[in-house]
Amino acid sequence: MRSVSLLVAFVISAARTSAAQEGFPIFTPDFPAEEFVARRAALARSIGPDAVALVQGAPSPHGYVRFRQTNDAYYLSGVEVPHLYLLIEGGTGRTTLYLPHRNAARERGEGRMLSAEDGEEVLRLTGVQAVFGPELLGEHLGRMVNRSSRVLYTPHAPAEGAVMSRDLGLRVNADIASDPWDGRPSREGHFIDLLRGRFPRFEIRDLTTNLDSLRLIKSEREIALIRKSTTLSGLALLEAMRSTEPGVVESELDAVAKFIYYRNGAQEDSYYSLIGSARNAWYPHYHENRRTMADGDLVLMDYAPNVGYYNSDVTRMWPVNGRFTDGQRELYGFYLACYQAILSSMKPNVSIRAIKEAAAGSMVRSLAGWSFSKPAYRRAAETFVADYRASAASGGMLGHWVGMATHDVGGTVDLLRPGMVFTIEPALRVPEEQIYIRLEDMLLVTKTGIENLSAFVPVEPAAIEQLMREAGILQRYPRAGSAIP
Repeated sequence: MRSVSLLVAFVISAARTSAAQEGFPIFTPDFPAEEFVARRAALARSIGPDAVALVQGAPSPHGYVRFRQTNDAYYLSGVEVPHLYLLIEGGTGRTTLYLPHRNAARERGEGRMLSAEDGEEVLRLTGVQAVFGPELLGEHLGRMVNRSSRVLYTPHAPAEGAVMSRDLGLRVNADIASDPWDGRPSREGHFIDLLRGRFPRFEIRDLTTNLDSLRLIKSEREIALIRKSTTLSGLALLEAMRSTEPGVVESELDAVAKFIYYRNGAQEDSYYSLIGSARNAWYPHYHENRRTMADGDLVLMDYAPNVGYYNSDVTRMWPVNGRFTDGQRELYGFYLACYQAILSSMKPNVSIRAIKEAAAGSMVRSLAGWSFSKPAYRRAAETFVADYRASAASGGMLGHWVGMATHDVGGTVDLLRPGMVFTIEPALRVPEEQIYIRLEDMLLVTKTGIENLSAFVPVEPAAIEQLMREAGILQRYPRAGSAIP
């Protein structure tokens, strides 16, 4: 009888082992437990010793897509499991992780994932102090509110998921709220209402600002992932330039980029590809990508991948036929001079206002010495410089932050500090001809300067034209043609 029991135990053990997928770890290899512990400790210090922080993870996804954790839950734990909760005690940083229980049937179909039953392993991987099932969260919160912890922090802003930034989450919530046949509260709002209803003695405060300030300054490991994402974005842009010629459809450049991304380990897109040729570029977020490009067009491509939950954001423009016309060179050249004036004015620990004012001065000098073939082009250039000077006078930002979200969190700052990552993307518009010109680079603030992570992707017209003389992947692998109905 004992031998039968041992056999059963062996079979169960073997079944569990076989359910563990190969080549995809159940916990991130990108960060050690120590980094997550340090993040949680910093968050705990920010809320003070008489408070607790509660973060809700992402729900199970709709459709046959790979689960993707919310940015904040991943930032604090590294755990990619749906319906998790993190409870962090203020001051000490002691953290309890609540995970769903093991679902053997799902694991037989999809492979293993961390659960409440993996307590010791989860403690080792994440550095948390305790692991429980979600049914105990309410009991633990009840004990805390009856002790000294009367303030509960939880994020009020929309949680960022796959291919998402907060601005988009806010728009989605607003669209739902304004629909008279929908009107559901946001997931965050519903969670806050549950907490207030079940624990009225808690004072509920917003954790969003605390998390945002932590995420603004990137660690070396975060920068390494951003650097890889930027490298892949740049390589894709180089290959897209080589592959561009009249008759190519905008979506084919998307396909080229996706091949580069996923061939080299990208997790997902940072955002949908923005590939606008001719007047399609006039719309900064045009993403239909259906037009067949023609001789004489300029094409704008703004596209990047996500690598290990970290994004990039790079934009380039080039002539579809491989040669800038005189008019294109004139406008693009002026814009490039202004763009490079911004780059050369940046320094760490210098005020944003001072950087923009220095750049605006250089733009004014470029404008004074530039020749334009059309009055509309000169008006566009004058408007561009005037708008930038006005922006410099009012302060504001240089561009937008990039990190776990493409339009990353962090808010407005006065100085550039080491560890910040951002882009600039000023745009020049000629309304009379619906011409839109824009570049964008990934910029890392270091102790000694500003590193342009995407500088290897050419912006000078001569370098772009030289690159486009090389054969691209679309020319080596033509369409299937008549074999596809």
